[in-house]
Amino acid sequence: MGSSLVKQERLDYYGFMIRFHRAVVGLMIVLAFGSQSGLAQTAASSAQDDNNSSMSAELFYQLLLGEVNALGGEPGLGYQLILDAARKTGDARLYRRATDIALQARSGESALQSARAWRQAIPASRDANQYVLQILIGLNRGVEVAEPLKRELAATSGDELLRTINNLPRLFARLGDKKQALALVEQGLADYLANPSAGATAWTSIGRMRADAADPAGALEAAQRGSTMDASADGPAILALSLMDPKVPQAESLVKRYLQGKPSADVRLDYARALLTSQRFAESAAQVKIVTTEQADNAQAWLLRGVLEQQEKQTAAAEQSLQRYVELATRQRPGDGAEVPGRGLTQAYLSLSELAVLRKDDAAAQSWLARIDNPQEMVNVQSRRAAILARQGKLAEARALIQALPQTNAAESRMRLGAEIQLLRDSKQYRIAFELLKSAIAANPDDADLMYDQAMIAEKIDDLAEMERLLRKVILARPESANAYNALGYSFADRNIRLEEARQLIVKALEYAPGDPFISDSLAWVEFRVGNLPEALRILQKAFGDKPDAEIAAHLGEVLWVMGEQSKAVLVWKQGIELNPENETLLETLKRLRVKL
Repeated sequence: MGSSLVKQERLDYYGFMIRFHRAVVGLMIVLAFGSQSGLAQTAASSAQDDNNSSMSAELFYQLLLGEVNALGGEPGLGYQLILDAARKTGDARLYRRATDIALQARSGESALQSARAWRQAIPASRDANQYVLQILIGLNRGVEVAEPLKRELAATSGDELLRTINNLPRLFARLGDKKQALALVEQGLADYLANPSAGATAWTSIGRMRADAADPAGALEAAQRGSTMDASADGPAILALSLMDPKVPQAESLVKRYLQGKPSADVRLDYARALLTSQRFAESAAQVKIVTTEQADNAQAWLLRGVLEQQEKQTAAAEQSLQRYVELATRQRPGDGAEVPGRGLTQAYLSLSELAVLRKDDAAAQSWLARIDNPQEMVNVQSRRAAILARQGKLAEARALIQALPQTNAAESRMRLGAEIQLLRDSKQYRIAFELLKSAIAANPDDADLMYDQAMIAEKIDDLAEMERLLRKVILARPESANAYNALGYSFADRNIRLEEARQLIVKALEYAPGDPFISDSLAWVEFRVGNLPEALRILQKAFGDKPDAEIAAHLGEVLWVMGEQSKAVLVWKQGIELNPENETLLETLKRLRVKL
């Protein structure tokens, strides 16, 4: 018993000494940090004024005791001692320390009290005002924010003012009421909206906050006003990019006007990415080529250019662009303003591996894959390796490679299943894939993604009734699934049955994915089946222009063939073969029409 007490006393003593040592070190840092008008000078001056040489020692002891308590589990007492010392000395560092102690103890009200005392003692302190502002936002006390916000803006000018205004949406994102946050910022920025140097930035911040407050129309208006203030400013264009949508053409118009000046390469690339997302590949490529021409060392532009060229089946050009990106990305280092090699290099290596596979150079493909050192891409890398093995006739070995992937959680299990299903599809092992999906659905009966995948496999094994049953289940579970509507509608059109229902399904799909070239292809096929050849031709020509693809080429060529334009049909089919010489729809069309290219 006695021995245990002695051990506990020693532990308590050692714990106290550790805290004491930390407190001394921390206090020394506080004393040493800051301007020459620091605490040591303040304390010494106070001692001389009071003719009391013990004053600085007394103050030092109070501070040390405050630090010991703050570190030793009594932050409230430590806070009170440090704040009292701050009030006695008027030292900003002690006010900051007291506020930080309260924040670390999650005592917002105490932190606010300290920050306000600090600001009252040193009214010109921006740091004190910033603490007050941030704490009020953290406490969700929006009604009290207007005054410190006005102070903060008034205390800055020039580039610093622009940075402050630009940071407001991020700062006010912590306020729970988005509309209240917006109103506060609009009120705070009222005097800057017509300012020639700050107006564009102010309107951009307001627009970002309007977007966060679910007011896209208001956000667009802010972007337009900001652009009017300064047509060369990046902010309004970036805001407009975030608002781009086929239903909001004004946003893209604003971006295009900005690009007519001297735009930032980053903004142009962001626009190119937006176009890529919208499957406007040719327009996206045109923007990227401008950047690579103007900035030949812009690594990200070469990566995006390579991706687009690969998408458009321009394999030789894609390989050159991607290798140029690899060269730039691997020679640039952090600090040069360049991206740290990582995700971009992984994407480039994967793409270069795919291009090597197209050249039937399996060794080069494996070599590119071997350069990827990214655990998050393990499934992707192993899937590519497995695909190479499968093409070499080693399907069992390929499946074993996929099955060896870790599955420590549901996400990993799902990725492994998806990789194995894709491997089996590519190897035309449809029956095995169907049974594998059947087992997965039995364990996850409400999984719409698995049902959709099984429906696509059911079509491959000619079980069309099962395909329809599964797709209708997907539509019930996920009414916004454009792919499910399109797949079911196209299956009817392809078999030349229930064409009116097919049209309704495909039109519904286009409501959820307007302008999608593959869904447009399905609609054109319905028009072809009902004999409306001019409309089918119009739709297919636009779809093929938006997305050159072998499947669309097969249908466009057949419509031209039936309309008596055989020479044009052959040219389109040749384009399709160049895009994908193994496309089943195109090969079946040529065989059925007895056409040799």
